[in-house]
Amino acid sequence: MICKNCGFDNKKGAKFCTKCGSSLDYDEVVVTQSKGNNSKYLIIALIAIIVILAGVIGYFALSGGDSAQDSDASQSVASQSEESVSGSDDSDSDAKTKSVSSSKSSTSKASESKSWESIGSYSGSGSGSQTIEVPEGKIMVKLSAYPIKNYATNHLYVSGSNGESGGVDWGSKSAVETRSDSFTYTSSSSEVFTIDYYETVSWEVEFYRYQ
Repeated sequence: MICKNCGFDNKKGAKFCTKCGSSLDYDEVVVTQSKGNNSKYLIIALIAIIVILAGVIGYFALSGGDSAQDSDASQSVASQSEESVSGSDDSDSDAKTKSVSSSKSSTSKASESKSWESIGSYSGSGSGSQTIEVPEGKIMVKLSAYPIKNYATNHLYVSGSNGESGGVDWGSKSAVETRSDSFTYTSSSSEVFTIDYYETVSWEVEFYRYQ
């Protein structure tokens, strides 16, 4: 090891210079100084970090207080605005409710579908006639009959006091089969209908009203 005092080259591992007697433990001195310097720098860095953190915490604390005050003020203004709007809209809301209810009512009435409903059904066989009274309205009449074996004119006729009529018949050479007929009319008053049938095995007349 070279002595820094006199420059003499000593043996490796020597503690003191053989020529001048100076200490050769340079590494320990350097390490000690280095450790001392590092400790100083570390302390300074910690102090700087603490100061920065304190500043940041203080800033956010002040900002949070201001935000809370602004939030309370905003909520108060919003509450007053809602009360004002609610008060001014009460009458409009009632009017709208009535309008909607009226609209629903009219829609409900319009959606009620009408259909043909039976108001009377008559049937029989053989030959004869009968009279029935049919109420006013839009009326539909359906009739059908099956004849006895032909040797004359078999028939089923339905005729009303308003002149409306319908029916089926068979001649002496017609096929023995069921025949049907129907008609509709509208009347503002009740009408009297006569059902006339001749040489039938069975017949049926049905009356329907559109309601």
